[in-house]
Amino acid sequence: MITLSPPLVRLIKHLAHNGIKAIFVGGFVRDHFTGHTTSDLDIELYGVTSLEELETTLRPFGKIGLYGKNFGVLKLNYEGYSIDFSPPRTESKSGFGHKGFETAWHSDLDFTAAARRRDFTINAIGYDPLTQTLLDPFGGVEDLKNKSLKCVDSETFVDDPLRILRAVQFAARFELTCDKHLLALCQKMIRQGALDELPKERIFEELKKLLLLSKYPSIGMTLLRDMGALPFFTPLDRLEATPQEADSHPEGSVWNHTLMALDTMASMRSGTWRDDIVLMLTMLLHDIGKPDTTSIADGVLNAPKHAEEGASIACGWLERITDDKTLISRILSLIRYHGWPRKLYRSCAKDSEILHLSIHVRIHDLILVAKADFFGRTFIGETPKRFEAGEWLHERALFLGVLYEPPPPLVMGRDLIALGLHPSEKFKIILEKAYTAQLDQRFLTREEALDWTKKYLVTVL
Repeated sequence: MITLSPPLVRLIKHLAHNGIKAIFVGGFVRDHFTGHTTSDLDIELYGVTSLEELETTLRPFGKIGLYGKNFGVLKLNYEGYSIDFSPPRTESKSGFGHKGFETAWHSDLDFTAAARRRDFTINAIGYDPLTQTLLDPFGGVEDLKNKSLKCVDSETFVDDPLRILRAVQFAARFELTCDKHLLALCQKMIRQGALDELPKERIFEELKKLLLLSKYPSIGMTLLRDMGALPFFTPLDRLEATPQEADSHPEGSVWNHTLMALDTMASMRSGTWRDDIVLMLTMLLHDIGKPDTTSIADGVLNAPKHAEEGASIACGWLERITDDKTLISRILSLIRYHGWPRKLYRSCAKDSEILHLSIHVRIHDLILVAKADFFGRTFIGETPKRFEAGEWLHERALFLGVLYEPPPPLVMGRDLIALGLHPSEKFKIILEKAYTAQLDQRFLTREEALDWTKKYLVTVL
């Protein structure tokens, strides 16, 4: 029995009083068996004859929204829940891509027939709250228990290319093993170009779920490789064949290191999705430049300038999945500078170098990236307990006030006007020179900054 909150009980009884039978489906039921909780509910309604009738019935519980016109889905925000109501339906392939379906309502359709359109057995479990009965025609509960990901119907599964990526993120989120038959179906779909049918927005959404909701995203990435999908995400497909120096990377290939670094970063997620997706995508792509830069010199493997090359490659990769330029910019900066915390630490860098770094990248995020890069590997002997370079940089950046953003300029345009200058194209050059001098710590206070500016102006005017 699944325990429902009093508000949900009131809703279900109200629907029943109006001749509508409610069946909970999807993630709410599945998550009951996995120990997860969710406030997003999907409820199939049996006995509904029209959307107008349903809207009238639900009106006492709040404002109703209609979306997915072809599917006839009503959305209700109620007592902290986001609820999607839909009648049982069947779907048939009618066109290109993951939206190319024709939908038919069947108010008297039985649950087994309605559930057959779903992708995986773990998502085809229903719950009747009035009779407190579990509906599991395809053995989803047993598959969850056995940690197995299976499709409901192999004939209809292949109609929707998005299901390939859904399989990947579900396998990772719930730590499932992909059934051999399902794996073969996905491999065939990929060979036939199914992923090419997907818009970038849908690809990004599934990658977000993989990277933000999985304890071990490496499970999903490994499945993506086993499916033969990495060439679609090239040059990720080249990482496994790219070796690394054995002393610093005993785990082997760049691919192995990337997966370990990805899981390490997953353990450091903050819960703020935008910051987390920046960090997770950075770890996925941080060494993407190594296949093109790795060489052997004097018997030693090295990948000089792989970070700079990687930022360029990652830019094209990211533009294939998102148009969010701010997001892309943050990721590229982290990739370009991901080795700098250890570089600065080893060279006992001056504070001025840290100040200059702060204008290129958010140092707080950079430390996390460098930490995941450092611990995301196999160690010869005992695993270090501390990331000393990160601790040092955090302390210095915090002291300098640049842990989260660069320092504000001490000299502004209004200061130049106060010194008797008229606004002109020279303002930009003068202010840039002053800011560079500030980062070089040639002055530390506003008074010192103004004195420096006066002396500088004497030399250029």
